[in-house]
Amino acid sequence: MPPATRRLAAGPCKTAERLVLPALAILLTLAACAARPAGSAAGESSSSVDDHLTVELDRGDGSAVQRWTLICGDHAQGTHPAAQEACNHLRGMDDPFAPIPDDMICIQQYGGPQTASVTGRWTGRPVDLAVSRVDGCTVAQWDGLGPLLPG
Repeated sequence: MPPATRRLAAGPCKTAERLVLPALAILLTLAACAARPAGSAAGESSSSVDDHLTVELDRGDGSAVQRWTLICGDHAQGTHPAAQEACNHLRGMDDPFAPIPDDMICIQQYGGPQTASVTGRWTGRPVDLAVSRVDGCTVAQWDGLGPLLPG
């Protein structure tokens, strides 16, 4: 029996079933890969890839600038002195690195000479934030970051 005749003899449903099931398996595999964040391996927490920061703190008193790393995965890592506390605090915030809106009215309250920069990635988005304590808005922003900016 020629191949075309054999396929027809098996019935159109059997032929369609043989084509649809492998195609469905491929689509499900592609969907699973697309749902996983880029750069993450199977079983790896996406936060361990996406939540890594570098913090530089200048106390403004002439002492050396302090520099820490912070990785917030399943377990906090890095050189930050309060890594787990900082990770927990940041995860509890809606958008910890949101800039102060340009139209915000800020009280002229000087909070000190300290400055800091925070760079890296948080929840998959780039972070490049400069923080100071020169007015009420920046003091509130600094204080809002809690244990990320110790002291």
